[in-house]
Amino acid sequence: MIKPHGSDELNPLFVYDTAENEALQKEAEGLASILVSSAAAANAVMLGGGYFNPLTGYMNKADALSVATDMKTSSGLFWPTPVLNLVDDAGSIKAGDRIALKDPNVEGNPVVAIMNVDAVETLSADEKKLIADKVYAASADEAHPGVDAFNEQGNVVLSGAIQVLNFSYFQTEFPDTFRTAVEIRNEIAERGWKKVVAFQTRNPMHLAHEELCHMAMDRLGCDGLVIHMLLGKLKAGDIPAPVRDASIRKMVELYFPKNSAMVTGYGFDMLYAGPREAVLHALFRQNMGATHFIIGRDHAGVGDHYGAFDAQTIFKEQVPAGSLDIEIFNADHTAYSKKLDKVVMMSEAPDHNKEDFVLLSGTKVREMLGNGIAPPKEFSRPEVAQILMDYYKSIA
Repeated sequence: MIKPHGSDELNPLFVYDTAENEALQKEAEGLASILVSSAAAANAVMLGGGYFNPLTGYMNKADALSVATDMKTSSGLFWPTPVLNLVDDAGSIKAGDRIALKDPNVEGNPVVAIMNVDAVETLSADEKKLIADKVYAASADEAHPGVDAFNEQGNVVLSGAIQVLNFSYFQTEFPDTFRTAVEIRNEIAERGWKKVVAFQTRNPMHLAHEELCHMAMDRLGCDGLVIHMLLGKLKAGDIPAPVRDASIRKMVELYFPKNSAMVTGYGFDMLYAGPREAVLHALFRQNMGATHFIIGRDHAGVGDHYGAFDAQTIFKEQVPAGSLDIEIFNADHTAYSKKLDKVVMMSEAPDHNKEDFVLLSGTKVREMLGNGIAPPKEFSRPEVAQILMDYYKSIA
């Protein structure tokens, strides 16, 4: 199986030993505590599950700035986006302290992790702007949901190693879907898959997405597909995770051969960082055992902030050779061809005009679903469309 990033073995930070976990939870009751941001809690979940291997905790200021500028930590480890615990005010917390990190997303704010604080540092306004400019390719004063979320987290950097005690709300709210990198690696091994392609989604999968996965599997000769959906915080207007989960499961049940696809999810808040986030997505898919990863049009993008294929070119132009072992499957926009009566990559149909494809904007699709009208069968499977129509009807 493909090695994880940066080490021979996966090193998840979750405390699996029950007695040790209980002892740490007891210890946390007597520790100073701080309520972390949703983003920091999600980072803890990703660290706990092994997705952010080989990191041992939150980055310090020097590493965050180095990653933002050069995509590597101060020690030279390749990494595309800072992994931070940013707060507004650290209070009396100082280097050398052992503190409890409380979860903002679960009622009662239980402790999600215990942290050994290595440093308490402050990002200046210029340093925060630098990170926004480099990571999000967007100015700190520009309207961008990822930059807005980043700016809301505060300027004080708490860095240090952590021990993760639970997986926040992800394991309880999505017991059939949330999986750690450890669990996915184990299931890939159990299924005997050697070549595995991963597909990232934060949206329901329509026919073009489904066919793209079939194309990738066929062209790469893959044994299996891991559909890996984001379960964390999204921007306003995105379809909730339970609805996406239900629609994707129905699609796999009806339109994929048995035991050829795994439907899974991970606990992380979307960054909307376009190319940089695409590289992060590839990195943690390597950690979960995938050998290949699909990068499509405007991967991890938002609005018109990024070029259609910037998330593909970053791997050719900015990611140093050998930084990652996972291979990228570059995909063009896929759509149903009226001429060929099937879904194709638009770049592979040079004799087609725009009118030869079934093309619907996201706005148009949402409008149709909201009015109880199923998109054409060339765009969406009817069973998937029905689940989405039921959702829009419920919020009308």
